[in-house]
Amino acid sequence: MSFTLRPMRLDDIPAVGELEHSLFPIDAWPLHMFFEEFSQPETRHYLVAEVEGSLVGYAGVMSMATTADIQTIGVLPECEGRGIGTAMLTELLAEACRRGALEVMLEVRADNGRARSLYELFGFEQIHTRRGYYRDGVDAQVMRLQLAHQRTEP
Repeated sequence: MSFTLRPMRLDDIPAVGELEHSLFPIDAWPLHMFFEEFSQPETRHYLVAEVEGSLVGYAGVMSMATTADIQTIGVLPECEGRGIGTAMLTELLAEACRRGALEVMLEVRADNGRARSLYELFGFEQIHTRRGYYRDGVDAQVMRLQLAHQRTEP
């Protein structure tokens, strides 16, 4: 499956919101959050993945000073395992580096083994657990990647 990554555009946000609600029904961001994130390009970078012109994934990073935070990554289940998440994470880490980040943080659901495995492949390490972080009571694992000694792809 061939896919394309590109910067998110304002007119992508409604489709990203639909995908968000489909992928994360319990913890989906309200649409206005995507508009707020998009309106802060000095600290935010969002991208989308497309297959044959259809949106199949999205991701974003916030970079402030020397710390970046992976805000979100989502890929349609039928497109998982094809390198889309890896490509998006690679691009987010490269953007964090371009913006001067020395470390990247993220939270991931403790029950999302696929995502945790991807992050570990890139060198992220669990540093904390936030008990009951998600609306359904699932814990969040806080993970960190030190960029000063890490390449930006597995």
